[in-house]
Amino acid sequence: MMRGKSGRAHKFAESPVLKLALPAWRSRMVALLLLGSLGVLVGRSVYLQIVNTDFLQEKGESRYRRDLEISASRGKVTDRNGDVLAISTPMKSIWAIPADARLTAQQSQQLAKALDAEPKDLARKLASDKGFVYLQRQVSPEVADRIAALKLPGIYQNKEYRRYYPTGDMTAHIVGFTGVDDKGLEGVELAFEKSLIGHAGSRSVIRDRRGQIVEDVGSIKPPQDGKDIRLALDSKIQYLAYSMLKQSVADNKAKAGGAVVIDAKTGEILALANWPTYNPNNRDHLSGGQLRNRAVTDTFEPGSTLKPFTAALALEKGKFRFDSIINCAPGKLTIGNATISDAHPHGALTVAQVIQKSSNVGAAKMAATFAPQEMWEMFDAVGFGQTSRLGFPGEVSGRLRAWKTWRPIEQATMSYGHGISVSLMQLARAYSVFAGDGELMPMSLTRVEQGPVTGVPVFSAQTAREVRAMLEMAAGPGGTAPKAQVPGYRVAGKTGTAHKLEGGLYANKYVSSFVGFAPVSDPRLIVAVMIDEPSAGKHYGGDVAAPVFSAITGGALRTLGIAPDAQMTVVSAPQQPPKEKL
Repeated sequence: MMRGKSGRAHKFAESPVLKLALPAWRSRMVALLLLGSLGVLVGRSVYLQIVNTDFLQEKGESRYRRDLEISASRGKVTDRNGDVLAISTPMKSIWAIPADARLTAQQSQQLAKALDAEPKDLARKLASDKGFVYLQRQVSPEVADRIAALKLPGIYQNKEYRRYYPTGDMTAHIVGFTGVDDKGLEGVELAFEKSLIGHAGSRSVIRDRRGQIVEDVGSIKPPQDGKDIRLALDSKIQYLAYSMLKQSVADNKAKAGGAVVIDAKTGEILALANWPTYNPNNRDHLSGGQLRNRAVTDTFEPGSTLKPFTAALALEKGKFRFDSIINCAPGKLTIGNATISDAHPHGALTVAQVIQKSSNVGAAKMAATFAPQEMWEMFDAVGFGQTSRLGFPGEVSGRLRAWKTWRPIEQATMSYGHGISVSLMQLARAYSVFAGDGELMPMSLTRVEQGPVTGVPVFSAQTAREVRAMLEMAAGPGGTAPKAQVPGYRVAGKTGTAHKLEGGLYANKYVSSFVGFAPVSDPRLIVAVMIDEPSAGKHYGGDVAAPVFSAITGGALRTLGIAPDAQMTVVSAPQQPPKEKL
């Protein structure tokens, strides 16, 4: 009951406010809006639950289901005899879903202790807003088992692999190494990445409310392991080259050194060694110098090791014969404002003796009979100024300037290996034209399984045989490298000694080298040695590099079972053997 001002009582239902009528269109509009909203909700529900179920399914599965990657094993790297040089060992990675990893202070301490990690670093990772974080990679199975026993929420493990190198620093520069993601970073590991790397598989798992995996579900994609690579390398010859090179660098107090051994018949690289080197199993403290594969990435002026190519071109063009006389007196030759001289003055020398005695004057006089283009084309044909296409990372082409820019004095100095730069690998390969019948052999890092390998013709077989005889004289009594001799085998080769270039000027530092092959009767091995900056009192190639050649070649020939081709006693070097002039 209500009472008005007049005191008259009114019923509530008779209130004047309630008697006000709303417009009919407003009530209909409200009803339509309510019906429309209901229709939208019903339609959305039908769409999500019947028509398009993927969205809700995905959101639901994300709460309890996850796809995990199954790591694939990287292919092995072996030597030509099957001895393992690189292999993947199973390890574990520890990872977390930060949103699920609600650890107590005690659990965090236990996890940090197991991982040998700083608690604050671990806490920072677990506070990430990412859906996935690695806590530690390549954990040993023993550590992983201890962490699994803790049964920590949101903490998981994956199987992965770590690369192990049984031969360590001995083969580091040729085999290379991989990174933490098992991808090749150097050497063969990088050069053959596409073949070695495997393809990861996957599996789907269901997690409980604590984030623990309770079962595998769905289809499993199996991992595909990488392919194995069999190198041409012979571990026994590699060890020999490595140990002899290391000893020589120490004895000569040198900065560095390199050695290459090539099969003259197939072009297979049987050994490649550098010093200094590194242990690919422990790369925590490395400098750039240790990582450099000097045999393929460093260049130097080859010095007198290039004289045989000048003689070969002279024979090939018919301008000289094996026994043609060249007047080298008085041991000097002036070209323009520059003078070339020999270490020891010579008179008349045959072409063969020019190589045996390493006469700069004789080489320059032969070079003066060539057109610059002829000489450039010969250097280009034997592989100078271009890579050997081995696929090694960082392989260099060296320096061979365009012939149109050559001055007469530059052509003369290039005849004996100055004004041109090469890598040790290029130099070793170039000598295959003399070890064979004038063909430049292709090089191979992997074992050659097919039949005979043919090269690209550069010189005639007759020219190759005649230069081979000259090189045998150079490595024998009266030559510049009697210390290169190997008991029981005929050897051929040439010394090289060159000043180093620093800042465009020649410094009082040397690169000593020797390149040769054996046995001469049927060449099987080509061996090239380079010693950088010897400083123990000797710097000529015949004194520094030739003995290393002798030790490597003799041991390698015996390792391969190559029959001796001479009943030979090493002749002692004279007090002052002929030296190649710098």
